[in-house]
Amino acid sequence: MNKIEAIIRPHKLEDLRTSLEEVGVTGMTVSEVRGFGRQRGHHELYRGREYTVAFQPKIKVEVAVKNDITERVVDVIRNAVNTGQVGDGKIFIYPLTDVVRIRTGERSEEAL
Repeated sequence: MNKIEAIIRPHKLEDLRTSLEEVGVTGMTVSEVRGFGRQRGHHELYRGREYTVAFQPKIKVEVAVKNDITERVVDVIRNAVNTGQVGDGKIFIYPLTDVVRIRTGERSEEAL
């Protein structure tokens, strides 16, 4: 099992959700986050004064998947959120040693 985290542009969330549902991903966690990478923020003008916005608003999507669909899910994420511009985001893949469904006590892949 693997945990996949994707940091994406906010406006791409709905595209990603529908794409993941099509490949059988049954659940996800979504968080509003802020950060920067190579994009490095931008300058804005507010009431006649210029200021730098260093941290960009992003969305972090987390899903847990079986090993056999990990690469497929990564490809789906890339295709759903890619704009070809700096700031499209990152995908992180972590191995999961165990998962427990709280309600039933099921473990491992049965808990996904």
